[in-house]
Amino acid sequence: MACGSCSTGQDNNGIPAGCNSNGSCGTGGGCNKLNVFDWLGNMSLPEGQAPCDIVEIRFKNSRKEFYRNVNNLSLNVGDIVATESSPGHDIGIVSITGELVRLQLKKKNVNSRSEDIKKIYRKAKQQDIDKWREAQALEVETMFKARTLALRLGLQMKISDVEYQGDKSKAVFYYTADGRVDFRELIKVMADEFKVRIEMRQIGARQEAARLGAIGSCGRELCCSTWLNDFRTVSTSAARYQQLSLNPLKLAGQCGKLKCCLNYELDSYMDALKEFPEIDNRRLLTEKGAAFHQKTDIFKRIIWWSYTSEPDVFIPLSIARTKEIFKLNAENIKPADLLEPKQIKDLEVMKQPDYENVVGQDSLTRFDDRKKPNNKSKNQRKPQNNKPGVTPNTAKTEKTGAPQQKQQHQNKPTHTHPNKSNQATQQKSPNPNPNKPKFPHPGPNPSQVKLQHPPVHTVKGKNNMPHKKPVHNHKPKTNGTDKA
Repeated sequence: MACGSCSTGQDNNGIPAGCNSNGSCGTGGGCNKLNVFDWLGNMSLPEGQAPCDIVEIRFKNSRKEFYRNVNNLSLNVGDIVATESSPGHDIGIVSITGELVRLQLKKKNVNSRSEDIKKIYRKAKQQDIDKWREAQALEVETMFKARTLALRLGLQMKISDVEYQGDKSKAVFYYTADGRVDFRELIKVMADEFKVRIEMRQIGARQEAARLGAIGSCGRELCCSTWLNDFRTVSTSAARYQQLSLNPLKLAGQCGKLKCCLNYELDSYMDALKEFPEIDNRRLLTEKGAAFHQKTDIFKRIIWWSYTSEPDVFIPLSIARTKEIFKLNAENIKPADLLEPKQIKDLEVMKQPDYENVVGQDSLTRFDDRKKPNNKSKNQRKPQNNKPGVTPNTAKTEKTGAPQQKQQHQNKPTHTHPNKSNQATQQKSPNPNPNKPKFPHPGPNPSQVKLQHPPVHTVKGKNNMPHKKPVHNHKPKTNGTDKA
């Protein structure tokens, strides 16, 4: 049977819209909170023992109550039943039956023979279920209207949830507040507005988180809304014993209180700390100086100390060595050092990281091609190509692709094909020997003259493709030849 309080909504057939199991989850009862697996369901009772006549019924969210099956109805997990209420009757879903109910009664300290346990009337009829669905559809709108009325009256309270009774005769409003709230006027206004019996219940921040549900910082659903029903007090000492930083943002849960999970491993830490000596701001006195406590590694059983003169140096000591020094100090004896002579030899010096290049902050040009150094001497060089009008210096610039400055002063520019690019005019590089050449004629030094590209005109060649044709500028001839 589909659960009656699925937050994802239901279709006309009563199947939850967001439940992949179509309302028949294996945990029993559908998509509800605080599910309990009936591990005693397949076990037969001993002869002569009567079955348990108490059944656990689940209502909206995490509210569960025990009811007595006085009519000996054959009930299974997931059945919708009509139960006793004051006034009228309520509709709920069976969550646990059989012998497991006895363990739940013992766990929650409920007496099975108490007269306060209410009765189960019957299995719900279709008319009861339809009326129950109508009441559930009114809960969200009623909660918003109730919040608006509380704000108008100036009440310091937060209405977090509304639960209608199955017969639509009563509505229970759950609210949280820091102190006492006088809501008598609010009840009168809401009774006239909703035309039902009003009941106000104040709950704590943890109960509010359990009813609403949320996702914790661990990425899982809150423990209080899935399985935890015993809210124990959590203090900051639990964080201190576990060597946690006292950061309220890290230690607080969705409810704004300290996380319940701080108590899960507290007993293990308390047992491990029994072997450690009591420090309480005590110092170790040695001939080298006094040492103070830095931190404690409980799992590695190591206590870290530092000299007052060297607070940045952490010295690890075992529990036995720490107790030994405390005992010597009690007898007014100061050891030479915190560590024993054997430990000093075995102590490895940690290499300080290079923070200038700790993450590989290399240069951006480290992959650029670099010119290989020419180790050949001047005598072992090959003879240059003796071209007319070309000096050895200009021949060197031809190999490296540098502009031939001296050749341009001696020779007139030649005609080139438009498709071929003149490499000598496109590339620029400084004169390899700017101070060496001497010119007999007066005038500016050619090495200091910036080369400029000649203007180009776009012409069309074959197939109407544009080509760039350089415009030839005749430069004056230089008098004499350049001397290397």
